[in-house]
Amino acid sequence: MGEIKTFRDLIAWQKAITLAKEVYKATSLMPDSERFGLTAQMRRAAVSVPSNIAEGHGRQSLPDYIRFLKTSRGSLMELQTQLLLAQDLGFIRLTGEFPDILSETDRVL
Repeated sequence: MGEIKTFRDLIAWQKAITLAKEVYKATSLMPDSERFGLTAQMRRAAVSVPSNIAEGHGRQSLPDYIRFLKTSRGSLMELQTQLLLAQDLGFIRLTGEFPDILSETDRVL
């Protein structure tokens, strides 16, 4: 295992970036009518996860880092809810085209 020099070396950040990319792919297939609704909410939540990991790491303070990790975790729970709602509304299929996206939210932090 290598030395952690920047937030980009953090496995949680790397997984969160991958998750955000998958969310962007999944939401690109959602109806245009959701562009300013659920699509935007899901993308914001997904981007918030790696952003808060990076910001917390950059603060160079353990209490701040922990606080930002908790914020990231909250964004993950928000994203899980939105993914399930999008599936229930028939906008995306979590078992078909994007089978790992929901379980990936559990693996980030």
